Amino acid sequence: MQYKRLLSGAACCIFSLFAQGAMATSLACPESVPATSISLNAVPAGWTPYIGSQLYLSAAAPIDGAPERRGQLVPSGERKKKGHTALSYRLEGRYPDGKWLQCSYGAHGEVTLSRRMDDSVSLCEFTYRKGRKAGQNEIDIDCR
Repeated sequence: MQYKRLLSGAACCIFSLFAQGAMATSLACPESVPATSISLNAVPAGWTPYIGSQLYLSAAAPIDGAPERRGQLVPSGERKKKGHTALSYRLEGRYPDGKWLQCSYGAHGEVTLSRRMDDSVSLCEFTYRKGRKAGQNEIDIDCR
């Protein structure tokens, strides 16, 4: 009887370790970049820069390496349902410069914020819904 309890206890612990490895990594892009954090330098002589509003989140995706590498990845799948689109990315294989999350702001992604993700992430799904502002998207990120 004691052998069964020991075996049962060990199985619970091992299952718990596997479950943790498959748990989703909590990632989220900031909703916007405040206008006060944006500055223009070296503008042409005689011109006065003005930034009238914040930039809203328009896109998000995993990238291969730091942002300056421009390691854009192609989604491995796409699903469309009423009101939203889900893009999935398989992140298997080698990423010597790391796996990064890139969040893009502005109508055409003029500004990006990026952060390195855990190397153990092997799958991410990005679910897009139209936001309230022009060009804005609300994006749920599920990485494991």
